[in-house]
Amino acid sequence: MSTPMYAALDIGGTKIAGALVDEAGSVVRRVELPTPARESETRLMNTLDAVIDALAVEPAWSAVRGLGIASAGPVDTAAGTVSPVNIPAWREFPLVESVRSHHALPGTIEPVLLGDAVAVAAAEHWRGAARGVDNALCMVVSTGVGGGFVLGGRLYPGPSGNAGHIGHISVELDGPPCACGARGCLEAYASGTAIARHAQRAGWAPPAGVPATAAAVAVAAREGDERALAAYDRSARALAAAIAGSATLLEIEVAVIGGGVAQAGDTLFTPLRRHVKTYATLDFARRVEVRPAALAQDAGLVGAASAARRQVAVTGAAT
Repeated sequence: MSTPMYAALDIGGTKIAGALVDEAGSVVRRVELPTPARESETRLMNTLDAVIDALAVEPAWSAVRGLGIASAGPVDTAAGTVSPVNIPAWREFPLVESVRSHHALPGTIEPVLLGDAVAVAAAEHWRGAARGVDNALCMVVSTGVGGGFVLGGRLYPGPSGNAGHIGHISVELDGPPCACGARGCLEAYASGTAIARHAQRAGWAPPAGVPATAAAVAVAAREGDERALAAYDRSARALAAAIAGSATLLEIEVAVIGGGVAQAGDTLFTPLRRHVKTYATLDFARRVEVRPAALAQDAGLVGAASAARRQVAVTGAAT
């Protein structure tokens, strides 16, 4: 009997990726196409179909037992729809139904949908930095800030699949307006975009020909630029407040930080761990441990496969 495989899709504003993932959580085959984020609903779905087509010609496709979809949100897992902020053509788009109708997908397989940051939490809990941890917060800090929770040893996506939208909790009551409609959101302080913007406002500028990104700010910080260091410290303080709040509310044991901003390494993690000690003051909260994510660009795919694998185990779905 062939080794079970799980198909996975990871849909974001920059790329649409697909993979075949084995029972151990290893990516066997990976494909990726740019997301036509500003184009029509039809063009988007054609791109997604092309990714599935590329997976379906693989010999291992015949062993696929389930399919998971990680999507930028908001999502509605009960309805199977998505409304990604950065993909305007998809508003309450019936993603699950659209994937289910693909000609290469066996009719016995029911796709399972989850938010992209929740998928990262599923991946880190399965085979990453949160493995063996019963209560964890896993965060993606990149262009935006997202998160997912593991509570009581199980992924907690929430009733609609949107639990963990930690980038849109307020860390500053009188902070700047956020695109979500609130004020002082974590994302406005901690994201890569926010880091670069704050550094520039303080007078930092990247070298000629280098884009003004959080990665460029990190290089300057490592060289001792005080404005760059201050931008990362500001991000770390905001993240620490959110982590401490989560530890106080939910008694999380570990906070896993991934995404592009986490690639700054000690430039982010040293002030982050220091600030967590300042904000997490109650005995049960101060034990929270901050860890870098173990999985990189494949985390969303591995998490989507994990959800499909779990669904197969529960329902005894197709073989």
